[in-house]
Amino acid sequence: MLVAAARAIETRRADALARDEYAEGFVRAAGVCAGWPLRPEEVPGGDADPLWGRLGRYFGLRTRVFDDHLLAAARAGIRQVVLLGAGLDTRAYRLPWPDGCTVFEVDREEVLAFKHRTLDGAAAVPRARRVALAADLRQDWAARLRAAGFEPGRPTAWLAEGLLLYLPSAAEAQLMATVDALSAPGSTFGYEVKYVAESAAVRSSPVYTAARERIGVDLLALFDGDPRPDSAADLTARGWRAQVRTPFQFSRRLGRGPLPEPDDALAANRWTFAVRPAA
Repeated sequence: MLVAAARAIETRRADALARDEYAEGFVRAAGVCAGWPLRPEEVPGGDADPLWGRLGRYFGLRTRVFDDHLLAAARAGIRQVVLLGAGLDTRAYRLPWPDGCTVFEVDREEVLAFKHRTLDGAAAVPRARRVALAADLRQDWAARLRAAGFEPGRPTAWLAEGLLLYLPSAAEAQLMATVDALSAPGSTFGYEVKYVAESAAVRSSPVYTAARERIGVDLLALFDGDPRPDSAADLTARGWRAQVRTPFQFSRRLGRGPLPEPDDALAANRWTFAVRPAA
C-alpha cells in the first residue's frame, strides 16, 4: 500500500516519472490507509518530506526505470513477461504492450484476490494477456508457472521489483537458480537488492522513522536480516551479462528523482539488469 500511495502521488505530479491510474483505487479500497496522501498537494513539505516526498519519489523512479526495462525487452521481440512478487503491479493494464504479449503475475493468493476485486470494481481491462498465479516464492513455484502456460523455450522478461529485500538469502539464491533454469537465450531479468548492510546512522534515518511513526510501517523489520548473496555475480557465473546500477544514476539521467544525502536510506539499493545472451 505504501508503494501504491507513492505511485498515486507520482501520477498526479506535473513532471511524473510514471503514471498508474489504478494505484489510488488500491489505497482507497484498504481501510487501514485512510488519511494517506494521494496527491502531491496533500504531502506536507512536498518533495522534502522524507516519507511521501523523497521515498515516494524513489518508488516513482523505480517504477519508471523498470517500465522502461520491460518495454525495451518487448520492443526487442520478447512476448513473455513474468512479474515475481507482483503485488499491486498494474503493468499488464497500463503499459502499451505489443500484440501477443503474456504477462504472468506471481504472488500470494490473498494479494492477488484483493487486486482482482479492486481492478474488477474499476472495470479495468488488461492490455496484454494476463495470467495470475498464486504461489509462495520461498517454495517451489516453477512447476505451477509451467502449468499456467509459461514456455521455458521462449525468451522471457523477468522482473523482481521490491521483492528480494524481504526474502531470506537462501530463497533469493534459489529464485536466481530457478529463473536461470527457466530462461531461454535472449531472456532479461531486472531486480532490486540492498547491496550492503546499513549502518546504525542509516537505520535511524528520517525515511525509516517517518514510515514507522506516521503510518505504522517498520520497514527495517520487514527486510530480511541475512547477509545478502551476490546475485549479479551468480548470474554472471551462469552465463548472463549483468549491469548493476544505483537509483541516483537514473535520477541524474532523467533530471528528477532523489539524489544522495548523508546517512541515506536509499544509498544501499541497487538495480540489476541482466541479459542471457542469445545463442
